[in-house]
Order: sequence, then C-alpha cells, then structure tokens
Amino acid sequence: MLAAGVVAATAACGPAGERATAERAAGEHAVALRAPVTETPEATETPVTTGTPTGTRPPEETVKTLLEQPLPGVKGKTFTSKTVAFPPGGRSVPHRHGNAFVYAYVLEGTMRSQLGGEPVRTYRQGEFWVEAPGAHHVLTENTSQSEPAKLLVVYISNTGENLKVDD
Repeated sequence: MLAAGVVAATAACGPAGERATAERAAGEHAVALRAPVTETPEATETPVTTGTPTGTRPPEETVKTLLEQPLPGVKGKTFTSKTVAFPPGGRSVPHRHGNAFVYAYVLEGTMRSQLGGEPVRTYRQGEFWVEAPGAHHVLTENTSQSEPAKLLVVYISNTGENLKVDD
C-alpha cells in the first residue's frame, strides 16, 4: 500500500501524461500512509553477480539498501528501499520478488524491462514500473553500452521474505 502511495505521490509531481500512467498503475492500491520514516544507520552495498543462460557474464549490478523497516500498523509487512546501479551493458538474470509489491523508478539512464506475459518496455529517467506480487521479471537491462543506469526500487513485502530470487 505504501508503494502505491509512492506511485501516487510521484504521479502528482509529473506531467499530466505521467500522472495518468501512474494513476492507472497505482489503481485501487493508491492509499497514502503517513508513517514516520527512520533511516538505517548505514546503507549497505552488495555487488550482485549476474549471468546469462549462455554462461557469459555481463557487468554486475550493485544493490544498496537505503531503508528497511516494518510498516507501522501493518503486522507482518516490511517497507524496503534500495538503489540498483547498472554499469554500461549491465543486466539482471530473470528473477522474482516473492510476494512483494515492487515499484521501480529510473533515477539515471535508460532501462529495458519485461515482466512475464507482457511486452518489452523501455523506461527513461523519471519513469517507473510496478510489479505485482509473484511477477516474473524476465528482463532488466541498461540499454546503454557507454552510460550507467540506476533504479530506486521500493518493496512492500512479507517480513523476512527474500526480496529477489534468481531463476
């Protein structure tokens, strides 16, 4: 629910076309929560080794946890935000985010993304996508071979659940 609030808040700040897209993406989940936000003492960076079905290794993505805390008043749910940096040509292996609701916002660069059963889409700086719980993320890649890209990813998940499980 909080991620949908982030979607709605982001939409309110963007141009009319982006607002309409965000409102459709937020759908019935657009409920703004006003919970105090606390910062973790230290953000953590984790290089994530990626691979492809052919065995070649594209450049690694780097994941940095910004905030992880239980949602106040929502027993068993956790709010997590991370940045995911993709070097030129970087990509993730196909994966899922368990039962988490995911909001991904492009901070820098241009990303190509595809969820199972949907067409490939390209997202530029300032654009976003959402993933329903259980979605299969079959493609996530930086479209540039010369410039980095970075995402802000927000998860609303079951407390203790793995946030990314590679295929």
